[in-house]
Amino acid sequence: MHDTAIVFLELGGIILALGVLGALALRAGISAIPLYLLAGLAFGQGGILPLATSEDFIAVGAEIGVVLLLLTLGLEYNAGELVSSLRSNARAGLVDIVLNAAPGAIAALLLGWGPVAAVAMAGVTYATSSGITAKVLSDLGWIGNRETPVVLSLLVFEDLAMAVYLPLLTAMLAGVSLVTGAISLGIALGTVTIVLVIALRFGRFIEAFVSSPNNEVLLLKVLGLALLVAGIAQELQVSAAVGAFLVGIALSGELAHEARALLMPLRDLFAAVFFVFFGLQTDPGKIPPVALLALLLALVSIVTKLLTGSYAARRAGIARAGRMRAGIALVPRGEFNIVIAGLAVAAGAHPDLGPLAATYVLILAAFGPLAAKLVEPMLTRLTRPPSPPV
Repeated sequence: MHDTAIVFLELGGIILALGVLGALALRAGISAIPLYLLAGLAFGQGGILPLATSEDFIAVGAEIGVVLLLLTLGLEYNAGELVSSLRSNARAGLVDIVLNAAPGAIAALLLGWGPVAAVAMAGVTYATSSGITAKVLSDLGWIGNRETPVVLSLLVFEDLAMAVYLPLLTAMLAGVSLVTGAISLGIALGTVTIVLVIALRFGRFIEAFVSSPNNEVLLLKVLGLALLVAGIAQELQVSAAVGAFLVGIALSGELAHEARALLMPLRDLFAAVFFVFFGLQTDPGKIPPVALLALLLALVSIVTKLLTGSYAARRAGIARAGRMRAGIALVPRGEFNIVIAGLAVAAGAHPDLGPLAATYVLILAAFGPLAAKLVEPMLTRLTRPPSPPV
């Protein structure tokens, strides 16, 4: 059979399966994300129906999914709100680093994997999945909540921290000189600064360029600009997600509302592909040997993220229910964590690092959305005003 026909058959089967799983999730009243992850496990190497030729195509679709998730999230806010939130939550961002990088680093050192693997594992346990959290906030209608800007500021802080961390980790793994590592770090920081300045100072010019009375033209301009900036950011060792998010905040008002409405169907399609691809990267056969250790590490990380979210929300004057929602929204791990583990494994940091990181991320990627969905009714009851006496 021709390769193109196989790709169409595989993609058609996957997308149709995702539609069925999404319908089941709606009927059960749960998030579809865990089901998408399980579908990825089924279609990956070692799964029930391994893919033959379409995995590369799905990988690109997954990257587009992350870009669209963060772009549509950025469209909800403007540059002034972002800068103000980052300033007010800088201390919480530092607490986030300390509480959540420590478990991974300590685990690697206790296992005797060495300092380089410890730095890699620190990144694996530190970074929240911006893509999954964005999807949870949207699915549960938490976008307009008071704690959501706090969550977003922590996500952006983490993504900006990754702009510093990834060049340093890459240099450590490659064993390059201090000068080379410093140059990579300088390029990453310079790129983030330039994109932020453009978003803050020249947002109105970007809006004038993108604006169009025709929906087709508007969609093409916004999507093209987001992918272009994401690609430039990625090439300069900055997260593509950061680039896409900043494009979103550069647009505001009615234009942002129109763009978000046009992008939503595309976002949902490619976001589902992202979660499937995440599952594809995990070999089910490698999960059992590291499952207990990954579960223990995940339990510790759930507690540290809950503490982080609660601390940040409390500093913003948010009530107890909002603090709980903020902490739960930060639990999922995803794209950054797998990238970090992949870099470490490719450099030979330790052979068990990859399976441990994949199992750990899979647990939290599935548990985070489920926990958010299950805890929402309880939080609603807590915030409901008491009934007046009869």
